[in-house]
Amino acid sequence: MPQIQHMVLLKFKPEITPEKIADLLNQLGELQQLIPGITYYSGGAYSSHEGLNRGYNHGFLMTFESADARDFYLPHPEHERVKSAILECLDDFIIFDFEA
Repeated sequence: MPQIQHMVLLKFKPEITPEKIADLLNQLGELQQLIPGITYYSGGAYSSHEGLNRGYNHGFLMTFESADARDFYLPHPEHERVKSAILECLDDFIIFDFEA
């Protein structure tokens, strides 16, 4: 069964502090211990000198053991809690999942 790579690009509002962003990314990482089926998480600020990020200044990658695990995660109350906190801080976002 293929794993699911869950890539998310985030465009935080300019007034959101680096400390707040770090806290939100840490909360995302903590979901790995709270929701079964997440096998990997990494997130951080855009770091390339290419400047091809189109204003998206942070992102994260989460790996799920299966599509079923991803589908369990999406409506999970802990995910909804963190998602709500993040969405109020964003100007825009992109989510792209693929099988690997």
